[in-house]
Amino acid sequence: MPRLKVAHIRAKGADLIIVPLDISFGDRPYDEQAQTINQLRRTSQQAGLSGDVVPVWDSGAGCMSFIAPESHHPFFSSLSLQQVYQNLNRVLSW
Repeated sequence: MPRLKVAHIRAKGADLIIVPLDISFGDRPYDEQAQTINQLRRTSQQAGLSGDVVPVWDSGAGCMSFIAPESHHPFFSSLSLQQVYQNLNRVLSW
């Protein structure tokens, strides 16, 4: 059964479910990324978590990549993976 630690936070008035994923996530085709995000959304809802699901991953050289609604880009552009890891507070499993 897959298990992922996530950060369920409220930032700038929005609930966010930030999901750190493996570095390889960024190299996957768009349709695979979309499938993964949809699975994370379903699993989050089943766990009673509300908010936008935002996958993040190490893109190398100390940088973090993410897939988020445009309105959240300024927030995520200022966030580091270390900050995400420090805020892990829930576990999703399916």
